[in-house]
Amino acid sequence: MQLLWFLIIGAVAGWLAGVIMKGGGFGLIGNLIVGIIGAFIGGYLLGLLGVSYGGDIGALVSAVIGAVVLLFVVSLVKKA
Repeated sequence: MQLLWFLIIGAVAGWLAGVIMKGGGFGLIGNLIVGIIGAFIGGYLLGLLGVSYGGDIGALVSAVIGAVVLLFVVSLVKKA
């Protein structure tokens, strides 16, 4: 059940990051990949800043922050 919840949070985080960064999502699989990678990035960055979060909402916020950072870096690399 936790794996399913992890995948749902990843998909939602990827979709939200896509909406924030470019105005749309990337499809289910694309959103899922962006959200999962974003969750790792967000957890790492928030850990460096000493910010703690808990629960499903905290995990979603962390994943969205990480996914937005990921999409921002990818957009910078594409422009170069």
